Amino acid sequence: QVRLVESGGGLVQAGGTLRLSCAASGRAFAMGWFRQAPGKEREFVAASVLGKSYYADSVKGRVTISRDIAKNIMYLQMDSLKPEDTADYYCGAKRGTFSYGPSDYREYDDWGQGTQVTVSS
Repeated sequence: QVRLVESGGGLVQAGGTLRLSCAASGRAFAMGWFRQAPGKEREFVAASVLGKSYYADSVKGRVTISRDIAKNIMYLQMDSLKPEDTADYYCGAKRGTFSYGPSDYREYDDWGQGTQVTVSS
């Protein structure tokens, strides 16, 4: 099992920036960021798989995913934030290879507790 701890969420005005962090206790084949707004399904944001990055269309160009392999920390740099980015953000770890792809939250084996992001208009 990979233990994950997110941090970095908060309240920010529209157009602002936040950097989320996800500290992992073990190694994962891939890691991803997802978000979930109240009453909605968990939604893919970004993933890092063997050095390659994947992004949801809704955030492409505004967010950057990165991993510090030595520290075993994953980051999500979020710029030009919009009110619709408001959600709880979760990091997930995939220990094996994907069957359907990194954007499907059901593929991930381990999850953190989440960090809340609120963007005010």
